[in-house]
This record gives sequence, C-alpha cells and structure tokens, in this order.
Amino acid sequence: MIETARLLLRRWRDADAEPFFAMGRDAEVMRFLGPPMSRADCMAVIEGQNALADEIGTCFWAIERRADGAFLGFCGIKPGPAGTPVADEPEIGWRLARAAWGQGYALEAAEASLDHGWATTEWPRVSAITVPANERSWGLMICLGMSRDAAGDFDHPALDLHDPLRRHLTYRITRPC
Repeated sequence: MIETARLLLRRWRDADAEPFFAMGRDAEVMRFLGPPMSRADCMAVIEGQNALADEIGTCFWAIERRADGAFLGFCGIKPGPAGTPVADEPEIGWRLARAAWGQGYALEAAEASLDHGWATTEWPRVSAITVPANERSWGLMICLGMSRDAAGDFDHPALDLHDPLRRHLTYRITRPC
C-alpha cells in the first residue's frame, strides 16, 4: 500500500468492481481510452492488476480517498503494453472517475507511484503514453517532470488503422540522482 496525505493506493477489492464499472461506462472518462468497458472487461482489469501486484510487486493500484474510503480510480506503474515501444519498460498510468477530476488526486497519486518505484526498484526510467488529444494526460506527465520522446511516439498495434486513438505520444522520466 502507498499512502499520501489524502489517498491510499492499494490492491483492488471486490467492492471496487461496481464503481470501476461505472467509471468504465462514462463516455467522458473513456473519451481518449476507447469504447465503454463491459463488466467482464472491468473484472479482467481488476484480476490482472492484482495478479501483477502478486507477480512483480507493482500494478495500476486502486485509489481510495482516505477521508471517506471512496474509490476514485487507479494509478501506478506496470509493464508497458505488448507490441509497443514501451513494452519492456515500466509504464506509469492513471484513470480517475470524473467526480475526482480537477482536485489534484491524479498528480498526488502519480508522484507517490513514482517515489515508490524509485525507492523499491532499480528502474533506470519510467515511461507514459497517451493520445495527442488528451491534453490533461500529457499535461500531467509534464508536471511529473517527464519529457516527450517524439522518437518513441507510435501507432498502437491493438487499434485499427483508422481508429482516431491509434497514434500515441511517449513521455519518459529518468531515475533521479
């Protein structure tokens, strides 16, 4: 578990399934991520992230607000997607429910995830990816001290040739001295 002033980043629980499903059905949350998620999709993510936590000690953790125990979304570091330029690298990522936007939770969780990663691993760098239109996401990457690696930009192999979300930007941050 990773703790911040306002948040807990933790393993996923059964109780997270319903709010995660609602988040995955929210068109605005999914705007730059793809089609709405089914219950089966959501359960596969939850099971997959907990399996990663068991296997490698890190994943996209569930975010819980400490004040009231509310599920806010996820943030953490996991291996990058297969078939992409970040496949063999740790990738930081986040997704928050719309009600949690604009309150600094994503930055707080991402900073804590990076701090935890640097403290518990030997990673030389961490990457992040997003679509060009997702200004909030790449803006957060810049706030984290990440730099755009234009040579690492790519067309996501899991998406159709004509999918408007196919093009991805790559940002990276190296281990602090």
